Amino acid sequence: MTGLYSIPLAGLKEGRYTYEFAIGDDFFEAYEGSEISRGEMKAEVTLDKRSTHLELNIVIEGSAEVICDRCLDPFYLPLSSTNRLYVKQGREWEENDPDMIIMPADEHELDLSQYFYEYTHLALPLKRIHPDNDQGRSTCDPEMIRKLEDHLVAGEEESDARWDELKKLSENN
Repeated sequence: MTGLYSIPLAGLKEGRYTYEFAIGDDFFEAYEGSEISRGEMKAEVTLDKRSTHLELNIVIEGSAEVICDRCLDPFYLPLSSTNRLYVKQGREWEENDPDMIIMPADEHELDLSQYFYEYTHLALPLKRIHPDNDQGRSTCDPEMIRKLEDHLVAGEEESDARWDELKKLSENN
């Protein structure tokens, strides 16, 4: 994948440059165990070259196929991510800070594929549930929702005498 998601650095003069990258299914398939296997995204990278460092503003927008936490059906979830990355030159690669990397002075290109991967995954919400439709109803698989409702246990909660005594204490105070 090196090259497809790289920015050539040799010969860049101080100034601002903009690059666009398409991120698709083939990108995510290259990462084994990725939470995202399919997606259509665009990464826009604005590189600001200064005398002491590079400043990259990386905006990724698009959608990724995820599995619904409620009904287990796949659906496309809109994603948006904005990140800033600083690059300084040094003797060897250092990535101790998630927002800054130090790269050897003899490197002629900067491969951003790992950053695109991380930024898209960090943009995923913790809960991934089908969005509601215009009427406010869930767009989850209705058959799966019916099956889940069949397994709900309805009725009174069983009481635990130990907790009942503690509740009495807190109610009296």
